[in-house]
Amino acid sequence: MEENVRAGRCVVAVDGPSGSGKSTVSRRLAAGLGARYLDTGAMYRAITWAVLRSGVDLADAAAVGKVAEEVELRIGTDPQGYGVTVDGVTVDREIRGPEVTGAVSAVAAVPAVRALLVARQRELITHAGRIVVEGRDIGAVVAPDADLKVYLTASEAARARRRSAEDAVDVAATAADLARRDRLDSTRTVDPLRQSADAVELDTTELGIDEVVDLLRGLLTERGVA
Repeated sequence: MEENVRAGRCVVAVDGPSGSGKSTVSRRLAAGLGARYLDTGAMYRAITWAVLRSGVDLADAAAVGKVAEEVELRIGTDPQGYGVTVDGVTVDREIRGPEVTGAVSAVAAVPAVRALLVARQRELITHAGRIVVEGRDIGAVVAPDADLKVYLTASEAARARRRSAEDAVDVAATAADLARRDRLDSTRTVDPLRQSADAVELDTTELGIDEVVDLLRGLLTERGVA
């Protein structure tokens, strides 16, 4: 994708709860902008996969942090098809499984893990120049000087319906899991899920992906960075 990346800095921070459309919107926006794309959630999932593989106790913050420090994590930033590897092993599919999904909030709450990954994310952002970054603490913590900060949200029913369709699982079970993860992520001590004070909130419940992307491109055009 190198030859397709345009010149000029443009950092877009996209935050919000699971099922709000962050990933699809962010990838499509990045492709349209000729920018890179970073899924920070995939980074936390990759570390979680490594922690589970290591067999350490999830409640042992020191042990979890040690695993995070020792593994070699690589993540692509091409919106058309990025890959995630841990110690040379491709884990794109594994990190989306139920075991990782059930443990990722606990691992992401470990201060040492967050410090390590936030530093890595900032390096990737600086290197890219033009990039759309999605996660749960991007506008508030990772990229507080982003050109555009967006907080995507949607009704609980819409989020559960979308996520259950992606994962082919029961809607009620999905809704319960989303509520659990949102509760854990919004109440953790370090870098909780929250809306940055200067972020534009956008409810995607009744909006299609193209509509959301068009709205964001409009906001970027207004700021002169599209």
